[in-house]
Amino acid sequence: MTSTLRLTGIVPPIATPFTADGDIDVPSLRRTVDHLVEGGVHGIFALGSTAEVAYLDDAQRELVLRTVVETAAGRVPVVAAAIEMTTRRVQQAVAAAAAIGVDGVVVTAPFYALPDAGEIEAHFRAVAAASPVPVYAYDVPVRVHSKLGADMLVRLGSEGVIAGVKDSSGDDVGFRRLVAANAAAGSPLALLTGHEVVVDGMLLLGADGVVPGLANVDPQGYSRLWDAAQAGDWAQVRVEQDRIAALFEIVFQSPERSLDARGVGAFKVAMALQGICDTPMMAYPVQPIVGPAVERITEIVRAAGLTVVTPA
Repeated sequence: MTSTLRLTGIVPPIATPFTADGDIDVPSLRRTVDHLVEGGVHGIFALGSTAEVAYLDDAQRELVLRTVVETAAGRVPVVAAAIEMTTRRVQQAVAAAAAIGVDGVVVTAPFYALPDAGEIEAHFRAVAAASPVPVYAYDVPVRVHSKLGADMLVRLGSEGVIAGVKDSSGDDVGFRRLVAANAAAGSPLALLTGHEVVVDGMLLLGADGVVPGLANVDPQGYSRLWDAAQAGDWAQVRVEQDRIAALFEIVFQSPERSLDARGVGAFKVAMALQGICDTPMMAYPVQPIVGPAVERITEIVRAAGLTVVTPA
């Protein structure tokens, strides 16, 4: 379809709470949605990396997405990642998400397959042609092992194939080039950065919005940062970003663990400490953070001014 959804502001990639038995914790997921919306976010991104989507089976993905859409209840737009290896499977995931009621979908390049640039572009065109909702391109080379080119993205945006880009490449020079190319073409794309601790710089550079996993822990902080940026109060933006950067230290407290455990696992510990979710459980086989690291995370959360209701 021709893309019309233009996301801006703070659009957190919502985490997926689990019970102690490893099932989806629906009550905690509903609380997380409310926590984000009441914290002032402008949208929710479901089934992304922070949601541990790679570990979820189809039934779990459907349960998570249906719960998020029903709980959001139109208060903010909900977009869902359609993470599958190749085009036909992505089209099926898009159709399933659209049937649940999402406002848009987020799609990566094919992975495990080894596509060239032309095949990647054809993939996005085919997915968008079959999609009843707007499509965002998800640039995350660490996960799919290919980088989306700025020229291709702007071309797809100019033709109405995609509505925007969620950039998790970590390539700030590449993102700046994309911003410039997009502006030169009349800004057909909404450009969202996945950064958490240099949001101030990305907004100055020209990002339209932010998709920070840490917003699961502190949505109000990111919302204040966004509001200050919109008001042109860059001194206050710096204050908020510095506090958020200090809070982000929670992800460095278990350096011996996997990237998923030390990152999303730290978010979940901080969420559980605040009573947002009941447990810090991760999707199997990833184990939750335990021991002295939890005590260090607790200290960091308190130092950031957040309320700890469940002691470590």
